[in-house]
Amino acid sequence: MRTTLDLPEDLLAEAMKASHSDTKTSVIVLALQELVRKSQLAGIKKYKGRVELDIDLDHLRKRR
Repeated sequence: MRTTLDLPEDLLAEAMKASHSDTKTSVIVLALQELVRKSQLAGIKKYKGRVELDIDLDHLRKRR
């Protein structure tokens, strides 16, 4: 899908450098994917301490 955006050039250049992206499109797609991922993680975090797991950490650590 084609979209016209008015983005700050310096911010876009910095994002391209930080992400090692070659194109403006790839850095924007990466940023959108990261935003969605963080949103999903925030949704999962609300279950912290509420899910009962039957995991023996001592057993798992000794497996190595």
